[in-house]
Amino acid sequence: MELLEQILSNHNMNKAYLRVYRNKGASGVDGITVDELKEYLKENKDELRQSIRTRKYRPQAALRVEIPKENGKMRQLGIPTVVDRVVQQAIHQVLSPIFEQQFSEHSYGFRPKRSCEMAIIQSLEYLNDGYDWVVDIDLERFFDTVNHDKVMRIISNTIEDGDVISLIRKYLVSGVMVKGSYEETPVGTPQGGNLSPLLSNIMLNELDKELEKRNLRFVRYADDALIFLKSQKAADRVMKSIVTFIEDKLGLIVNAEKSRISRPKELKFLGFGYYYDFTDKRYHVKPHQESMKKFQRKLRLLTKRSWSVPLDYRIVKLKQVIVGWVNYFKIAKMKKSMTRIDEKLRSRIRVIIWKQWKISSKQIKSLVHLGIPEEEAKGLTYCRKGYRFIGQSKVVHRALSNKRLKQRGIPSALERYLKVYTAI
Repeated sequence: MELLEQILSNHNMNKAYLRVYRNKGASGVDGITVDELKEYLKENKDELRQSIRTRKYRPQAALRVEIPKENGKMRQLGIPTVVDRVVQQAIHQVLSPIFEQQFSEHSYGFRPKRSCEMAIIQSLEYLNDGYDWVVDIDLERFFDTVNHDKVMRIISNTIEDGDVISLIRKYLVSGVMVKGSYEETPVGTPQGGNLSPLLSNIMLNELDKELEKRNLRFVRYADDALIFLKSQKAADRVMKSIVTFIEDKLGLIVNAEKSRISRPKELKFLGFGYYYDFTDKRYHVKPHQESMKKFQRKLRLLTKRSWSVPLDYRIVKLKQVIVGWVNYFKIAKMKKSMTRIDEKLRSRIRVIIWKQWKISSKQIKSLVHLGIPEEEAKGLTYCRKGYRFIGQSKVVHRALSNKRLKQRGIPSALERYLKVYTAI
């Protein structure tokens, strides 16, 4: 079966539809939602397939959406229509196994059976083998700067079906809608499309092959790459030559401000930081301080006193954030950090419960009900201290003990960590 027919087969298209439907996501420029997608495809699938076969199909422009980055800048996303997402996913499902055979063992992003965790473990192996001078390469606006001709030439070296090549190029040049106005996309692949992750790996596999040809130890996750060497001199040499290769051969832009030669303690990779343990004389990972701050900000937002929502709703949201965050960083050592996080979280929850009691008589009655002598309860209630004092007071700690908060369902970052921690 020709490649295009594999892409358009009932089995592959149905699989692509289910993937798009499960991922949900916003509508594109035509306003069709994922919930309306099934009915649309049922009525138009034959016409859709025929237009693709005859090369008459024209993808619609992606909807430009900007989301804030941690550094204050904006990340530009391109949201294709749900129909285009199905077609892109169908292409991805057929081409991915073909290109997987070519991809490097040291590439971990957007690939089946590979993860951030595997990339971090590999980086630790290199560091602990003595390769502790690190060339940290950061590509500037990678998805916005990919050269169409270069990526299509690389794809054509493997894919001979002209219909598939034509269809992919149409997605690259389909343009974007920005505040109601159409803009062409002479370069780049919209970050947000189902095909973009595969195209990025196809492009950056050229970098992987160059690094392997030089017998260099490296780890790449999407457009983040670390190269590990044994000396500063070697790192300087590799930095200069690899930057030249990326910019001259691949036509990409290296971010000069963020790309640098680093020692392990200076690294931030996929949200992790590195440190040396003088006890076992090995490098280990921990959540980077920026990752910790971001986590704490999320918890603070969910425990704002001014947020008028039921406690049960807060608990659900807190569990979601804590489970997701701890599961991601489960290979890191962070027992002490999680203990401190829990202490602050419980203190803020105590204040929320205190505030929910509202009036003095209810506060006194509630404290007494929880085993506090009436005089102590009155003393705290009428002390006119602020919420910070209330949250840290011994009386409230006795009334709303850790055990009682746990029974109420308040999640614990430490307990979750101890449950999932994976020693490397």
